[in-house]
Amino acid sequence: MTDVTKYEYDLLVIGAGSGGVRAARMAAATGAKVAIAEDRYLGGTCVNVGCVPKKLYSYAAHFHDSFDDAAGFGWQLPGPANFDWATLRDNKISEIKRLNGIYQRLLEGAGVTLFNARAQVVDAHTVMLKNEQNDTPVTAHKILLATGGWPWIPDFPGSEHALNSNQIFDLDNFPKRFLVLGGGYIAVEFSSIFNGLGSETHLIYRGELFLKGFDQQVREFTCAEMERKGVNLHFNTNIERIEATETAYNVYLTTGEVLEVDVVLAATGRHANVSDLGLDALGITLDRQGKIPVNERFETALPSILALGDLTAGPELTPVALAEAMQLVDHHFSNTVPKPLDYSTIPTAVFCHPNIGTVGLSEEAAREKFTNIRVYSTDFRAMKHTLSGSHERTLMKLIVDDATDVVVGAHMVGEEAGEVIQGIAIAVRAGLTKADFDRTVGIHPTGAEEFVTLRTLTRR
Repeated sequence: MTDVTKYEYDLLVIGAGSGGVRAARMAAATGAKVAIAEDRYLGGTCVNVGCVPKKLYSYAAHFHDSFDDAAGFGWQLPGPANFDWATLRDNKISEIKRLNGIYQRLLEGAGVTLFNARAQVVDAHTVMLKNEQNDTPVTAHKILLATGGWPWIPDFPGSEHALNSNQIFDLDNFPKRFLVLGGGYIAVEFSSIFNGLGSETHLIYRGELFLKGFDQQVREFTCAEMERKGVNLHFNTNIERIEATETAYNVYLTTGEVLEVDVVLAATGRHANVSDLGLDALGITLDRQGKIPVNERFETALPSILALGDLTAGPELTPVALAEAMQLVDHHFSNTVPKPLDYSTIPTAVFCHPNIGTVGLSEEAAREKFTNIRVYSTDFRAMKHTLSGSHERTLMKLIVDDATDVVVGAHMVGEEAGEVIQGIAIAVRAGLTKADFDRTVGIHPTGAEEFVTLRTLTRR
C-alpha cells in the first residue's frame, strides 16, 4: 500500500456512477484508503437518467399491449384504461431516491469518504474539490476518472427547443405528440416507450435504417414490428428547423414535411463527460472518437490517472463499467493480474417494443471474420398471441462458424429478449457448439426453447 503520509488517499475516484462506486468499494476492501467525489447524484447515468428509469418506463408502456391482449384470455376491463403520467413520473422519482440512498450506504459501509463536490484534476496526484463554500485540494496516489457520458444535441435552427435524454423523464405534462431525433438504441427505446404510453410518436433518422452496427436482419425485423405497433418511422430524413408556437412545436423536416408535436427529444449520441475536468493541463488528449485512451491497466498517458467506463473506448454499458472497475482494482490494488475482458461476447438489450437481445457477432461481422458460416433463424407468432389476437412476431437467430461448429452470435427480437439472451450469453461466452445447443433439452412450451430446436439451416 502507498505511503499515506505522502498522499491523503490511495485512490480518489471522480464520479459516483456504477463504475466509480464499484471501483471505490472494491479498492477499499483491499485496505486502500479511498475517496469519491460527486457533484450531481449517486449512481450516475444508469440509476438516475438511464437504465433504471428507462426500464421502469418501458414496463409502464408494455401495459398498453397487455390490456389489449387480456381480452382474448377472458378478461373484461370495466372501461378504457387511463394512463396518468404524474403517477409514473413521481413513483419513478421515489424509486431513484431510494437507490441514491442505497449507493450512499454502500460507500459508507465500505469506508469510502464521499465528497459532495465538483472535482478538477490539477496534477498527477492532486484534485481540487469545488463547492459553494470553498475550493479544497486533495491528494491521491491514483486518481480514477469515472465521469461517464453526457447527451449531445446537434446545432440547427431551433435546437434549443429539443430536450436531451436526461430531461425526458420528468416532463410536467405527458406529450400527446412526441418526436425523437436519432437512430441509436436510446432513440429507438424512447419512441417505443412514448408510443406505448399513448403518444402519437415519430422517429426521425438521417440514415436508411436505425440501430447501425446491429445485425441487419434484427434491424429490419424490429423496424417492421415497431411500425406494426404504430410508431411513425421517417428514414433518410433530418430536422431542418424547429419553431415554437404558443402551444406546441412545428418541426420542419428535410423532406418538406412539417410535424406539429408537443415534445422533441434529441437522442443523438453522448460525448465523454470531460468538461472542466482538467485534462488539457495534464496533457491527456481524446482520441478520434472523443474517448480517453487507456492501456490494459486502465492507465491514461499519465500513469497515475486512470479512466474506465463510458469515458473510454468500448461498449457504453453499465455492466461493462462494473467489470472494468473490478479489473482495475485487481491491477492496482491486488496482487493478481486478471485475464483481459472479452469485449466480443458482451450481451446487450434494447428495450424497444418488442425487445432486442443480442450477444456475439452479427451475421455481417461473422461473414467478415470467418471463411464460412451457417445461419439458423426462425420468426414466429408466440403461443401467447394465438389467443391475444396480437400479430406481434418473434425472431430468433444463431450464427455458427462452420469450421468449428462454435456458435459465435445469438440474436432475438421478442418479449423479454434481454432475459432470454442473458442465459444464451453464457453459452456463447463459453464457446459452445451448435451440437451442444442441439443436445440441450428445451423447456416446453416456451419461446426460448426455439434456441435449442433450430435444426433447419436458413442460409450459409
